[in-house]
Amino acid sequence: MTKLLIKNAKELVTCKGKAPKIKKEMNDLGIITEASLVIEDGIITKIAKSEELLPKINEKEYEIIDAAGKSVLPGFVDSHTHLVFGGERAEEFNWRLKGVPYAEIMERGGGIVKTVEATRQATRKKLKEDSLKRLNSMLSFGVTTVEAKSGYGLDLETELKQLQIADELNDEHPVDIVSTFMGAHEIPKEFKGKNEEFIDYLIEELMPVVVEKTEAEFCDVFCDQGVFSTTEARRLLLAGQKMGLKSKIHADEIAQVGGAELAAEIRAVSADHLLKASNKGIKEMAAQQVVGTLLPITAFSLKEEYARGRFMLDNGLAVALATDFNPGSCYSESIPLLFSLATLYMELTIEEAVSALTINGAAALGKSQEVGSLEVGKKGDLLILDAPSYEHLSYHIGVNIVDKVIKAGKLVKVNN
Repeated sequence: MTKLLIKNAKELVTCKGKAPKIKKEMNDLGIITEASLVIEDGIITKIAKSEELLPKINEKEYEIIDAAGKSVLPGFVDSHTHLVFGGERAEEFNWRLKGVPYAEIMERGGGIVKTVEATRQATRKKLKEDSLKRLNSMLSFGVTTVEAKSGYGLDLETELKQLQIADELNDEHPVDIVSTFMGAHEIPKEFKGKNEEFIDYLIEELMPVVVEKTEAEFCDVFCDQGVFSTTEARRLLLAGQKMGLKSKIHADEIAQVGGAELAAEIRAVSADHLLKASNKGIKEMAAQQVVGTLLPITAFSLKEEYARGRFMLDNGLAVALATDFNPGSCYSESIPLLFSLATLYMELTIEEAVSALTINGAAALGKSQEVGSLEVGKKGDLLILDAPSYEHLSYHIGVNIVDKVIKAGKLVKVNN
């Protein structure tokens, strides 16, 4: 049996409580001061004040990490990323900075279609090597569970390639990867103007093979202006549910098309982006306990208005935060930037941001019974800050203050 003792933490931020958290619950971080915890065979078995716990155990039986003067939190859960892809789009980012409109970028061969071509042409070896580097970077920021979407293949061979690489990395890397099939990320050139036929193709030819040959848990669709309508998204997601894939939606980022309302109607696990979501849609999502995953780095990168986080929280929506790491609109896995934007520009308190990136991020992946908080019986995923308080996550602007990362009771990353 492997046994780890983390002792003398100045504060233990447990984030315990009902998941997902809403309203005032998101400000309750369940902090225990001057605390210690024990992880045995990857599972948390004891949590208490150090003065209560330490006299009851024989420290010689444990590997020990002394967290004196430091804050300990659950590992971060990044519940929306596009981890596996080929190529890069730095030139396109430069065009955007110079004011080139998206329509012209598309005419120049940019956008999602450029990454689709690069991913189709990339070898499995290259895709896996690049994805591993990204995953290592995410781990250094304290991410212990991450979602990885496909969607840069839009054909059977490449979608499988993306998902199977994510599966392999999940088996080989400390970070847990939850896979999402997002064949409906864009309309490929071979189906241009034939949305219904493409949805048929996804339902009849791709999804059955995805379910059989990958560990994908979710089906996602880009439901927005110029991509897929609510009618098309509904048909795809309901078909996915019948095949055992839970639903996620890229909803109402570009225009208010009813994506939030659809998420509530089909009881999706989460709806993401939501920059243009209607008041009605937000309230319906809250009523159906759909998690609203907000992606402020994307809005920052595209110079868009941020999602109305304060309105959502005040109306009972469970809010999660995620990076949306991808090669186009958000080439960043920076958790420090995410905290800064959420607290400085989206009106979330630091406590709400912590809840959104831990227990609510776990809920957005259907994993809140396993990770997202420090509680007896949950996986021993946590991070130790090089700071005395969680408040430094926002206070120390844009700087990575994660000192150590523990995954399933094993020290897997030391930054300082």
